[in-house]
Amino acid sequence: MDRLTSMAVFVKTVDLGSFAAAAEALDISGPMVGKHVRFLEERLGVRLLNRTTRRQSLTDFGRAYYDRCRIVLAEAEAADALAADQLAEPRGRLRVTMPALLGRRCVAPILLAFSERYPRLELELSFGDRIVDLVEDGYDLAIRTGTLEDRAGLIARRLASHKMVVCAAPSYVERHGSPHQLADLGAHQAITYSRPGWVHPWLFPRDGQRALEVTPASRVRLDDLEAIADAAVSGIGLAWLPSWLVRQRIDSGALVEVLQEEPGYRFDNYALWLRTPHLSLKVRLAVDALAAALPKAMI
Repeated sequence: MDRLTSMAVFVKTVDLGSFAAAAEALDISGPMVGKHVRFLEERLGVRLLNRTTRRQSLTDFGRAYYDRCRIVLAEAEAADALAADQLAEPRGRLRVTMPALLGRRCVAPILLAFSERYPRLELELSFGDRIVDLVEDGYDLAIRTGTLEDRAGLIARRLASHKMVVCAAPSYVERHGSPHQLADLGAHQAITYSRPGWVHPWLFPRDGQRALEVTPASRVRLDDLEAIADAAVSGIGLAWLPSWLVRQRIDSGALVEVLQEEPGYRFDNYALWLRTPHLSLKVRLAVDALAAALPKAMI
């Protein structure tokens, strides 16, 4: 007899509480249910069910074996579904949450191009810096940057990383000079990223050690990276910004990179989704598309 089929019959028998109920649910005879259970018992050399004319109950080993059978059957179904996915195309609604600026600049263009390839897919993107609960808020996928803390029940895949650069407008450098080492920052004004009661320090990697944290003097503190880049272009001060945000400004000459002898700190970018026995096709293909294209957008 087929072992996987016998496992399925055994699990159904335990779930429904009797051979007769399992036979009806599976559209087979009661004696055939018994044959499947006996096949497993004989193969294992252990009794799975204690049976009387009135009732049946699991043995201690039967309980452990039942739990394992459920896992095996779930994995088998997931494998079958994966094979079916290869012949299908993503469809339905895909809800993705992402940081506002990174999402608009780097993530959304990739996902919009992805959706163009699959006309049966509905795309719903949410831009915001609040960390959401994928279950409570009903999202299929989250894009996050930096250190991941609580990942219980979630799967994370690193997609790319981006470098932070210190930059300034040419007009600022003409007036105040260019810092050549970190100690020079004390003689400069900076534009820093801040939230109420907190200013984000500038980070500089150190081999084998924690990154060095520097909080430069600043008269201008903003809570929007795009606004910081614009303020830097105006010549107000130095800024510490993601390379993907300032690359065009540097290429055009609106900003110049300083402290180039210092290694740039890198933030990792991740896709997160709920841990499930079978990853849906729409999520899997979306993550693959992001992993292929996002590194190029982070240069």
